[in-house]
Amino acid sequence: MTSTPMAHTTALHHVRLTVTDIHRSKAFYQHLLGVETAFDFSDRVDEPGVRDDPAQLFGGAGFPVGDQLLGLRPVGPTGGTFDSTRVGLDHLSLLVGSEDELHAAAGRLDEAGIEHGEVTHLDTGMVILSIQDPDDINIELVHMP
Repeated sequence: MTSTPMAHTTALHHVRLTVTDIHRSKAFYQHLLGVETAFDFSDRVDEPGVRDDPAQLFGGAGFPVGDQLLGLRPVGPTGGTFDSTRVGLDHLSLLVGSEDELHAAAGRLDEAGIEHGEVTHLDTGMVILSIQDPDDINIELVHMP
């Protein structure tokens, strides 16, 4: 059953992840994505009030992912870790162009000493490569044949 939508959305604009250490997470995602930040307020993260200021994006940083953004918000408690079984984010999937790109990414992750899963074919038709970020958030690189 369909109904009249409350808003006519056309795409996801951004996803923002809560992280415990902005510098560690920013380095991880720069390495994973191979791009510079689209915005970065992490140099101000320890200034008074910055973590509460949306105008300074809470001291966070963001990366371009296609036409969307992946943001990092450094307000997670020290020592906190992600739990995919709590209400909220389960995992984040990032689309790649081919299965060969998944295998190449696995090789680069190996070279960087970053643990990851195997390139796996799912019954849904997706091919995935799973990685845990520094806060244990599951990131999937996905190819849709």
